[in-house]
Amino acid sequence: MSLINLLKIALKALQRNKLRAFLTMLGIIIGVGSVIAMVAIGQGSKQSIQQQLSGMGSNMIIIRPNSNVSAGARLDATSVQTLTLADVNALNRQAVHLSGVSPSATGKGQAIYGNNNWPTSIQGVSTQYLDSIRQWPLKDGVEFTDKDIQAETKVCLLGQTVINNLFPNGENPIGKYIRFSKIPFLVIGILSAKGENAFGQDQDDIILAPYTTVQKRILSTIYFQNIYTSARDANSTDAASAEISEILRSSHRLKPTDQDDFAVRTMQELINTFSSTSQLLTVLLTAIASISLVIGGIGIMNIMYVSVTERTREIGLRMSIGATGGNILLQFLTEAIMISITGGVIGVLLGITASKLITYFLSWPTLITESSIMISFLVCAITGVFFGYYPAQKASRLDPIEALR
Repeated sequence: MSLINLLKIALKALQRNKLRAFLTMLGIIIGVGSVIAMVAIGQGSKQSIQQQLSGMGSNMIIIRPNSNVSAGARLDATSVQTLTLADVNALNRQAVHLSGVSPSATGKGQAIYGNNNWPTSIQGVSTQYLDSIRQWPLKDGVEFTDKDIQAETKVCLLGQTVINNLFPNGENPIGKYIRFSKIPFLVIGILSAKGENAFGQDQDDIILAPYTTVQKRILSTIYFQNIYTSARDANSTDAASAEISEILRSSHRLKPTDQDDFAVRTMQELINTFSSTSQLLTVLLTAIASISLVIGGIGIMNIMYVSVTERTREIGLRMSIGATGGNILLQFLTEAIMISITGGVIGVLLGITASKLITYFLSWPTLITESSIMISFLVCAITGVFFGYYPAQKASRLDPIEALR
């Protein structure tokens, strides 16, 4: 029996029981469709997170105060104040792997213009923050300068969300004065839209100003919540991180046995953390969806048993005119594989359609990969062979005389 004859026989057998064949395929269809949709959601989320974190500055390194131990009690990192202008100056002087260093002092409050107000935050940074670290261009206007930082000038740059709420009528904010914590700030520039970051925070809901102005007039402190730096290139990120730790330990006069009172985090570490979490969730969702494939395989085994019982005389007749047990085995195994592969094709189309609908209606990012489709077909073939083999083997071992009787 040639392969073509086996396919013709299998196709005729399925056509005789179309509804039963479709119901047998249903488990495979749902399983494959679910797996592809779940993998698409996981891969789409992973890609979206990577793009968003890279958009924050792929080479960016964030320095934060670290939680410390005092009298046996570990303090919260937000209550620890260890980063000062001396640290910024030390990094600027000594670091060779950094292309930019910017302190960050952030305060929250009400921004007011005329009769409009909006609760937001003001972040004090240096001139290197937008260009060297965040790669965040202006939509309009100009940036503040080093002279503004030295003179503690009350100028600011506005994010799009702040503009939409303080200037709802489309008025140009450049040249206008807004108030933040009762202090007037002259708007000199508009930041280009960034959207939400990987943590779901609106990056456009921000006011940027010289860090000296924010420190003295808003926060009344000499400490920084963060120091943002940028490695010269992606390959020097690890070297830059180690260099930062060495410089800050020296600046803080820490002994070799002392713990760091600061924490250094690279964007690559954040990307790897989120990617591994996303990958774990993808595997979990895929494993749950794969249960349908197992159920579909059991359905194939069950229906092939029924088919062998119904076609016992046909099997006996084929054996009596020369068909071997191997021919019968291949005949029923081909039917099982055809059911599985056909269900897989429909399942792939269902999974692709479901992924597109999820993106369209729920605005969830999805990414359909060729590997997920190929693996789904491979799993379908293995499922057909695995669950169809035993019924086919039973058919091949029938005694032709008993089968005809």
